[in-house]
Amino acid sequence: MSRLAEFRKLEQQLAQHLAELESLKNDSGLQKEIEFETKLRALLGEYSFSLKDVINILDPNAGRRTQAQAVAPVKAQRKARDMKVYKNPHTGELVETKGGNHKLLKQWKAEHGADTVESWRSH
Repeated sequence: MSRLAEFRKLEQQLAQHLAELESLKNDSGLQKEIEFETKLRALLGEYSFSLKDVINILDPNAGRRTQAQAVAPVKAQRKARDMKVYKNPHTGELVETKGGNHKLLKQWKAEHGADTVESWRSH
């Protein structure tokens, strides 16, 4: 991009920002917030208080909560797996497992098929 094009682009952005600034100056909500902040800072200066002092007066536990959250974030725990019980109708053997990586269960699935073995599940 040429220097002239960059200059024109920045000039256009500046004009847009100035227009936004003018519209904000006429916003009554913003005027109320500015007035509130001015009065609040004057009161704080008059009584030699800081914003932290005011926060501690209004909510004494605010500082402790933010420190506790920053130090030890709560880690979500996984839900425990359910126990699955399979009973082989041919041999009467029981297999109790929480996952599908059981040696005997794998053997049965290889021998009889996964769908058949799943039909043996009692819980």
